[in-house]
Amino acid sequence: MAKYSRLEVAQVMNDTGMIPLFFHPDVELSKNVLKACYDGGARLLEFTSRGDFAHEVFAELNKYALKELPGMILGVGSVTDAAAASLYMQLGANFIVTPVLREDIAIVCNRRKVLWSPGCGTLTEITRAEELGCEIIKLFPGDIYGPKFVKGIKGPQPWTSIMPTGGVNPSEENLRGWFDAGVTCVGMGSQLISKEILANRDFKGLAKIVSDTLALISNIQNKGKDA
Repeated sequence: MAKYSRLEVAQVMNDTGMIPLFFHPDVELSKNVLKACYDGGARLLEFTSRGDFAHEVFAELNKYALKELPGMILGVGSVTDAAAASLYMQLGANFIVTPVLREDIAIVCNRRKVLWSPGCGTLTEITRAEELGCEIIKLFPGDIYGPKFVKGIKGPQPWTSIMPTGGVNPSEENLRGWFDAGVTCVGMGSQLISKEILANRDFKGLAKIVSDTLALISNIQNKGKDA
């Protein structure tokens, strides 16, 4: 059962501006990555369910987070049907992210008041997702659409909250482009948690990258408010 309500999760997404995305079949390695993200200041992590027995890894990660990492909010991405969403919510997922808009997933998440973020690529999909109760839209794949698409959506629908995933990296130029366009937060996977970091078990380095990226996002957000 989710520990955090959908509104609480949405608020943390808005406040921190970034969600690390990660999957690895090794539980201990995954715990170290989660701890490094936490030490770097991240309070959200999307566990991308892409491997066999991924739910077992998530279960151990969430138990670890609940016991050792107060305030850390775990959710699950790459969820493709309502049954999988229900399984992960039984394991305590606090939010569900999907690559496409599926109404069956919306129904099971809304029933339990768990935040869900569907992958959308048109204004029609975005509008339908919001009609189904979506708080934050996932723009996917982000690199195909880019900041100009976000700016175009925010014109007629300034109330729409958008989270691009794919095409986001920790550079100031990239992040400034997205946040200046009006995104609420960004999702970052291998651009943040690289193969090199995992191969070298450089968890201190990962914590620093996360910390630096969050500080950069905060600076960009604050300048936007002052403008």
